[in-house]
Amino acid sequence: MKIWVDADACPVVIKDIVFQAAERTETETTLVANQPLTVPRSRFVKTLQVPAGFDVADNEIVKRVQAGDLVITSDIPLAAEVIEKEAVALSPRGELHTKENIGARLNMRDFMDTMRASGVNTGGPQAMSQRERQAFANHLDTLLARR
Repeated sequence: MKIWVDADACPVVIKDIVFQAAERTETETTLVANQPLTVPRSRFVKTLQVPAGFDVADNEIVKRVQAGDLVITSDIPLAAEVIEKEAVALSPRGELHTKENIGARLNMRDFMDTMRASGVNTGGPQAMSQRERQAFANHLDTLLARR
C-alpha cells in the first residue's frame, strides 16, 4: 500500500498526521501538488510537483494509484475515480468514501455546484474540528493496520 495525498488543499494538520503515520508504519507516501511543498526529511515521504492547471494533480494521482493504495482527498470526483481503481479514498475530515456512498456524495456535490452557479451563496466549509481530526487519524490508523 502507498499513500497518495491530494496536497494542494489538504490542511497542514492532516499532512502532519500523515507524516507521522508514514514514519511509524514505514509506508511510502507521496504528496501531489502544483506548487512546491515542504515536507519533513524522510525516506518514506516525498513530493511530486505537477504543472498548474485544472485537475492536473488529480489526473496524476489517478494515473499512478494502484488497487489497495490509499488516497487522501476532499475532491469527490477524484475519490470516485480512485474507488473505481479499487483504491481507498479518505477525506481529511475522516470520511471514508466507498462504492456504497460515493454516488450520493457525487450527487450532492453536483447539486451544490448547481446552486452556486445559480447565485445561491452556499458558504464554504466549516473549520476542521478536533472530532474530524481524530476521525481522520483513527481511519488512517485502521487502514494502515490492515495492510
